[in-house]
Amino acid sequence: MRFAEMTAPAIRSLDRDRILVVAPIAACEQHASHLPVFTDSMICGAVAKGVERLLPDRILLLPLLWIGASEHHLPCGGTLTATLPTYETLLVELLTPLLRDGFRRVMILNAHGGNNDPLRVALRRLDVIFPTAILTGAAYWEMAAEELSSLCEGPSKVMGHACEIETSMMMHLRPELVQSHLIENDPETTPDSLRGLFWPRDFGRRTDHGAVGYPSFANAERGRVMLEAIVRKVGAVVEAILAQR
Repeated sequence: MRFAEMTAPAIRSLDRDRILVVAPIAACEQHASHLPVFTDSMICGAVAKGVERLLPDRILLLPLLWIGASEHHLPCGGTLTATLPTYETLLVELLTPLLRDGFRRVMILNAHGGNNDPLRVALRRLDVIFPTAILTGAAYWEMAAEELSSLCEGPSKVMGHACEIETSMMMHLRPELVQSHLIENDPETTPDSLRGLFWPRDFGRRTDHGAVGYPSFANAERGRVMLEAIVRKVGAVVEAILAQR
């Protein structure tokens, strides 16, 4: 069920005990030289709609929140953003009306790394107000980490930025928007001795041209397989949340 396409009485009539509210959140930000700035939102929308199609009578899919917490991308241009405090509050206020209306299960489906910190703080804040609700959230690549790792052919097996994973899925979803002739690898610059240490750096300092990873290994067919694997895994997580009492 898609919230935006329903009437208020239809939403009001839903059985709260059987429904998971899915809130897809993404970003509008630079994606190196070869991907459009709406990449995260396009991929997030595809994942969210795919999951909703798997469980159409158990999911209430909210409209995509396309703005993200993307200040660290501003040095590269082509970025719209909310500040971290604003974004955290935005997530709280997005979900509060539904929780007040009796919905008990929520999953924030994230498609932008910069949203992870405010997402977690927002859920902690909501848990204080709605302690009987089941409040969850994660990035799609966190839920499907093993599946994506097994499908990567380049030296990096994890999500980066404008990387093999994102580029492959965009080649599948919107090939006409991928500037293939501008694809250039941009390996992670963090020294191995500092891996695992949180180090906030904007993309002007962290990268050469706004990417992280090896998009030269991207492939449209593997992008299709990646997207399908993500949808299946997120769907399995949804079913597990729905089973919680």
